[in-house]
Amino acid sequence: METNFVILIPSRIGSTRLRKKPLIDINGMSLIERVYKNSIAISNNSFIATDSDEILNHAQTFTKNVIITSNKHISGTDRIFEAAKNLKIDDETLIINLQGDEPFMPIDLVNQLINDFNNNECDVISACHPIKELSDLENPNCVKVNYDNKNYAKSFQRKPINEGTCERHIGIYGYKMKTLKKLVNLKPTQNELIHKLEQLRFMDNNYTIYMSKYVSEVPSGIDTQEDVDNAIKYLLSNEN
Repeated sequence: METNFVILIPSRIGSTRLRKKPLIDINGMSLIERVYKNSIAISNNSFIATDSDEILNHAQTFTKNVIITSNKHISGTDRIFEAAKNLKIDDETLIINLQGDEPFMPIDLVNQLINDFNNNECDVISACHPIKELSDLENPNCVKVNYDNKNYAKSFQRKPINEGTCERHIGIYGYKMKTLKKLVNLKPTQNELIHKLEQLRFMDNNYTIYMSKYVSEVPSGIDTQEDVDNAIKYLLSNEN
């Protein structure tokens, strides 16, 4: 496996659905600490990128790998790019964008993502897994992806996709620094604004997204209080 990669974790304070979401306690540990500690189990080359002094001060209690970024960014991709510039990441390094509300990302999924990126021609790589709960089809927080027979994404939607293969999109991305430099210069598209999905901007500008198909289920990220409650239940069930 190519080892020239870095994991960057965007973490902003201004979540609208959960106040100060990165600092929420999940069974004795904050959300952002859980994401980071899961990340360093994959690679010590992991960094938190935040717009908040409060998150910065909290993160510094468990790591020095935290970077303060502008609070003007409109997307996690912009925050990732500022952090990557600060770290002087070179053009050929693969950047894994591990979102700061995904505390249970499997290590083998990230390794699979890196392998698939190295073995396929694509601008961006992401991941998906089969939908097992019918309720997820109608849940707008469960983003659905449709891909072609070569695993390249055709569409992303919050509503059910009625044609082709429909799976749950997993909130993780990978791209080289040279590609990220181009992505951050793209203007939001109408398609992106309607669906509130930044990855549609990439596709609208003809950037390919390869979907790494993960067989096992990944616990949902943290968007709502229900997600927090489910995460605590998940942790407790795995302790028994």
